[in-house]
Amino acid sequence: MSNQNSHKERVLVVEDEADISSSLAYALRASGYEVLVADRGASALEALDRFLPDLVLLDLMLPDMSGIDICRRLRKSGSPNQPAVIILSARAQEVDRVVGFEIGADDYVAKPFSVRELMLRIEARLKARNAVIGTAAQEAASSQKGTKVYTLRNLRVDESAHRAFVDDKEIHVSALEMRLLLNLLRAPALMRTRRELLTDVWGYHPEVASRTVDTHIKRLRDKLDTAADLLQTVRGVGFRLADPAIPPGQSHDSDSKNIAPSEHPRRKDFQDGKAR
Repeated sequence: MSNQNSHKERVLVVEDEADISSSLAYALRASGYEVLVADRGASALEALDRFLPDLVLLDLMLPDMSGIDICRRLRKSGSPNQPAVIILSARAQEVDRVVGFEIGADDYVAKPFSVRELMLRIEARLKARNAVIGTAAQEAASSQKGTKVYTLRNLRVDESAHRAFVDDKEIHVSALEMRLLLNLLRAPALMRTRRELLTDVWGYHPEVASRTVDTHIKRLRDKLDTAADLLQTVRGVGFRLADPAIPPGQSHDSDSKNIAPSEHPRRKDFQDGKAR
């Protein structure tokens, strides 16, 4: 499972148990990654600026601070260049996993864990992150030709600018939340299964199970505020973006336009409508 990129991707291991960190560092280096280990929260924060990792393996229980605080500080920026974060924790309850995803982690792995499975998850997370960054770069390169904007009722998403608005008020979403939102918004009213979202948005290997989709959907729905009812759950199957006011069978096509940046209007043409 060697890394095939022209440059070595960087992984920061934040773990205070020496046997675990040394085993992870060995496995990562054998797979072609550049690795740095931090056994304290303070050194981890310093390494984020100096080492500029592509992915962080983050233990929650550190001697000097909580890994939760580190993840929160890391996610303050909405830049798509943020590192992916995989939490490693002995706390295996569902509530702990939910908290991990709510603070911005991309994955959550309970200790003890399989190193082989962890490597699959690392590979998948980096693949998804690179896809997000690559898409952002392509959109930026074509921004002079126009800006792609999607609208659905009172939700507006400017793809190339990585910005989302509800009732003309900007909501702040992470790079992964934007990727999830766009995946659903490009085909409004089309139901997407959890498996499809895991593959297309997260890039997970098919045999890797995760509750990631559900927790990120909940977090995104909370951020959508009065547009929350657009993000619908198909019980036991998956999710879709659709306006509940539009009867089944009628078109839900989002309004996608290419507009020159200098000509982009301040949109006030949303329909009235409140969630719930």
